[in-house]
Amino acid sequence: MIIHICFGTRDLEQAGRFYDALTAELGCSRVNQTETAIYWAKPDSGIGFAITLPYDGNPSTFGNGVMATIGATDRDQVERLHKAALANGGSDEGAPGVRPNGMYCAYWRDPDGNKMNAVALP
Repeated sequence: MIIHICFGTRDLEQAGRFYDALTAELGCSRVNQTETAIYWAKPDSGIGFAITLPYDGNPSTFGNGVMATIGATDRDQVERLHKAALANGGSDEGAPGVRPNGMYCAYWRDPDGNKMNAVALP
């Protein structure tokens, strides 16, 4: 069982703004913040997502082949999440659309290069 997903960041303030926009679309908000990390969740659900400055003091890097997937409620939410990602410093990795597996998806990278997508199941 996965308790939460955590991405590293080089810029906590910028990453905070980016994920505030995405998590707001999902009905989540910040539930905790320290000098080195920010945590988001839905009310009474525990921590679902976090960003952190690496504890070892080295620069944050993204994992090639690593991706976090958001379960969207419908195609419109996939499109809104993709739009919010791009409007807040993210880069496009695949516009919203139906994929060969029949799922409606969109892909992006956050400002630190972490890859994410949103999926509305058929």
